[in-house]
Amino acid sequence: MAVKPARKTQSAQRENRAVARIPEFDRLIHERTRLAIISALAVNASLTFNELKSILKTTDGNVSVHARKLEEAGYVACEKSFEGRVTRTEYSLTSSGRRALERYLGHMEALIKATRGE
Repeated sequence: MAVKPARKTQSAQRENRAVARIPEFDRLIHERTRLAIISALAVNASLTFNELKSILKTTDGNVSVHARKLEEAGYVACEKSFEGRVTRTEYSLTSSGRRALERYLGHMEALIKATRGE
């Protein structure tokens, strides 16, 4: 005897429609430290390595690794110069980084609306 497939309930159908409306996150930005770097640069024309480290309250290695990933993606520009004999590393958000942040924020807003049933 063949078993009939179960019908989807209305709530399951609504859930499937809501999931379909939620876009995929940019995993590069979604990571906490990288999101913090992008956000800090979005409201500042540029920040030095030490300023980012202070804002993020993290280690040199952490800032370096995450900033490099953002730089490789083209989201962040890095300029190195010297002040006396000390290296000065300065970061700024690129136009593609700003667009990526705007997309990410749009995705978050869509998630919030879907969660609230709007």
